Amino acid sequence: MSVFDPELLRTFLAVERAGGFTAAGRILGLRQSTVSGHIARLEQAAGRELIRRDTRNLALTADGAAMVGFARSILEAQAQADRYFSDSRLTGLIRLGASDDLVARELPDVLLEFQRSHPGVDLELIVGLSENLKTRMAAGELDLMVAKRLPGERHGELLWRDRLVWAGRSGIGDIVDPVPVVTYPPPSLTRHVALRALEREGRTWRIACVSDSQLGLRAAVLAGLGVVAHAETLLPPGLFAVEDEKLPELGELEFVLLRRHSRLSEPEQALCDAILAGAHRMHR
Repeated sequence: MSVFDPELLRTFLAVERAGGFTAAGRILGLRQSTVSGHIARLEQAAGRELIRRDTRNLALTADGAAMVGFARSILEAQAQADRYFSDSRLTGLIRLGASDDLVARELPDVLLEFQRSHPGVDLELIVGLSENLKTRMAAGELDLMVAKRLPGERHGELLWRDRLVWAGRSGIGDIVDPVPVVTYPPPSLTRHVALRALEREGRTWRIACVSDSQLGLRAAVLAGLGVVAHAETLLPPGLFAVEDEKLPELGELEFVLLRRHSRLSEPEQALCDAILAGAHRMHR
């Protein structure tokens, strides 16, 4: 029976998230050759090829795709065991910022588990638009943040990529001009991407509803006021991706973990580890 080294599994997941050995090395602080060696050792332990490589592309094999789920489960179980058997004496205050669309899904469960494991740590949660949270972090008002960024931006550690889709209520028909847009207020990233995409395709649009909460956006869409640009795996209940070929493609968004300090306190590192371990639950 194979025993998979957690260090190798962490490297494998970093490669899968980052899309390459060099990018994963930057995230982990390792050389590209070390990352490559970790993957080779993991493949040897598994007895299967996990990553198919050529001169330009890197892709998971079917066994590699299966290993992603196993690796996440193994690392999460290990983290839970470590928390259970450790006599935690961590104390302090962590100010965590979170994008509004994340708090309606699995992030609260991740934070609840963290609080149970580290009752001496006071956690202050600030919810808002990603761009506003970044401003608050720059001002020293946040310690950690889980937020969105556009592809190509380099700040933060990648948690996952998500397709941005137009979402509406069940049974919605073709969308005619002017496209009724339900949206967060500026400086929302999804608003920026959606309006730019409509303008690029020559579509006219009107703002049908503005809300600074996902609850308000969901209510407006369910009321038939319009469509909203939203991360596909985080769609609120009752909202569905709109199948209308005339609506422009919106591309992808990336969800990232940002740290104010390069050197973290013990409580901050523990919370980062909990968020990284639970990342797959937040967008399933």
